[in-house]
Amino acid sequence: MFWLLATFAYLLGSLSFAILLSRLTGRPDPRMSGSGNAGATNMLRLAGRKLAILTLLGDLCKGLVPVLLANLAGLSLQQQAWIGVCAVLGHLFPLYFRFRGGKGVATAAGMLLGLYPPAALLAVAAWLLTFYLTRTSSLAALIATPLILPLLAWQEPAALLPVTALVALIVWRHRGNLRDLFAGRERHF
Repeated sequence: MFWLLATFAYLLGSLSFAILLSRLTGRPDPRMSGSGNAGATNMLRLAGRKLAILTLLGDLCKGLVPVLLANLAGLSLQQQAWIGVCAVLGHLFPLYFRFRGGKGVATAAGMLLGLYPPAALLAVAAWLLTFYLTRTSSLAALIATPLILPLLAWQEPAALLPVTALVALIVWRHRGNLRDLFAGRERHF
């Protein structure tokens, strides 16, 4: 069951709502415009609030649904977390879109919501506060994602290894943003 759900999670994660919604509405491919990222933040820049919200909800569900299914199947918390990581990998490297996807933040939030809701709430609160103070989405993601690790180490240590791998993937996907942040060139809202 684990491998079946892991494969399902990757394939579901490979559905890029930013790209699909852009195609359905005749907008440019988000990977070719704005920040070049297939995610909700770039959709907000390129297509407005409505499509950004739809992208965010779709990406959240891609992380949430496989974890909930793994829970219903009776898999361990660690297995559920690895299945969530597979959904995020699908978002980062989507099979259907030449392996060029987004940065995984919303899909990771959905995964955390299904896995351990207090961690998701902590990440969302940290993201919102950082974004409010800096108006910089990438910085908000880079602060919010690692912040959940001490909480998981304390409350749900079985999920710590897969979620640490997830955080490392998200930080790695933001490496260009880190360079821009240090150089003072990062985009703000």
